[in-house]
Amino acid sequence: MCTVAVSNSPVFSPSSLFCKSPFAQAFSRVSSSSNSSSSSSSPSSLSLATGCSGGCTGDDGPSTWNSSPPAVLKRKRPARLDIPIVSLGFGAPEATPRAEGAVVEVERDGLYSVCCKRGRRAAMEDRYSAVLNVQGDAKQGFFGIFDGHGGAKAAEFAAENLDKNIMDEVMKRDDNDVKEAVKHGYLRTDSDFLKEDLRGGSCCVTALIRNGDLVVSNVGDCRAVMSRGGVAEALTDDHRPSREDEKERIEAMGGYIDCYHGVWRIQGSLAVSRGIGDRHLKQWVIAEPETKVHRIEPDDEFLLLASDGLWDTVTNQEAVDIARPLFVGTGRPDPLAACKKLIEISISRGSTDDISVMLIQLERFMQ
Repeated sequence: MCTVAVSNSPVFSPSSLFCKSPFAQAFSRVSSSSNSSSSSSSPSSLSLATGCSGGCTGDDGPSTWNSSPPAVLKRKRPARLDIPIVSLGFGAPEATPRAEGAVVEVERDGLYSVCCKRGRRAAMEDRYSAVLNVQGDAKQGFFGIFDGHGGAKAAEFAAENLDKNIMDEVMKRDDNDVKEAVKHGYLRTDSDFLKEDLRGGSCCVTALIRNGDLVVSNVGDCRAVMSRGGVAEALTDDHRPSREDEKERIEAMGGYIDCYHGVWRIQGSLAVSRGIGDRHLKQWVIAEPETKVHRIEPDDEFLLLASDGLWDTVTNQEAVDIARPLFVGTGRPDPLAACKKLIEISISRGSTDDISVMLIQLERFMQ
């Protein structure tokens, strides 16, 4: 089995790659027990203790070891153990994705539905959050999609803490100061995550519904799109280094952006310009969100929150056109099917990223 040690730096060092082999470990024990009088610095001991010399191609591939006796290489391999992933902390008790093609599907009382599907990564890095009956009010709620990069730790942290931090700030301020409350909630979440000394980062899009207002915020390229009478209206703008105002901000702070394989990146590394975490780029990748406040009206049908795995292949209007017929104006509304359909179409168009889609029915929160 080959193991890759990854440092906190986005640049991988050749010295951080090493191989651990059950053959090497087993032979080391046999050799030490049968040759106790021999020197521990013998060529055989050193070769097997330090790892693979001729290369390592995985559990099912050949391995070459310096001075390894043929009898050791012919050892029978133990049976493979399949260990399921018990929980990935998606914010819902029933969310227990397993190995290949991990999928999370949740529907709540016709208020919201969410579907998350893992892409080609070894583990899902998207997370979501949904909190109903905020402060005991059925018409208040908090919803979010979090798209992690460099691991899932930042997305998990944001999904578990951002709603609490925002509501703490909301309670300190007047209702007309909600944008400032959300900003400080995001910044506090970012600051607390950086104190944990964890790697990675996360894009976020959140919707706080309170007193009949829809308060939508984002950092990074997760997006919020509302259907108003069947017409798509984007409530967020993606934060990418190619955006002119973001480019100017980064360059004014001493950073640079360049294009690599058609993707603009900060310092040649990250393809988003705002997010939670990203300690190694924190000088330029800020956690301050952009926030819009919208009064929910009768024509406002539903809100879509989704990670860029969807938006890279599906336009805003296409998303509304695909989702709407499955639960608007039908006798058997099925918003979860709408989320799943959007993911299926995105995959059919070539998306290999994790994809998370949440649909919130706005009429249930209108005052």
